[in-house]
Amino acid sequence: MSPAWMLPVSLVLFVLGIILFFVKRDLLTMFMAVEVMLNAANLAFLTFARIHGDLSGQLIVLFVITVAAAEAAVGLAIILLVFRRTKSIKADDLGRMKG
Repeated sequence: MSPAWMLPVSLVLFVLGIILFFVKRDLLTMFMAVEVMLNAANLAFLTFARIHGDLSGQLIVLFVITVAAAEAAVGLAIILLVFRRTKSIKADDLGRMKG
């Protein structure tokens, strides 16, 4: 079975992540949209690695998953701090925060 069908799926996921990022205005949804885009990029890396029979794509995906886990921890901590300070997770309310 050819892995070529995974590239359009990856593209659709990436486009959905971009649309979700720009349409929704709350921080948690924007954060999840970035995670969807990272997973779409991972799927594309795996597809190209499988098409070319190369293991470096899998290593890149492993590295991206590691970075995404660190990003998730830091991002959720920042969102939690913003919520504690503003009582809202809307991106438009970030202008109210003062140093």
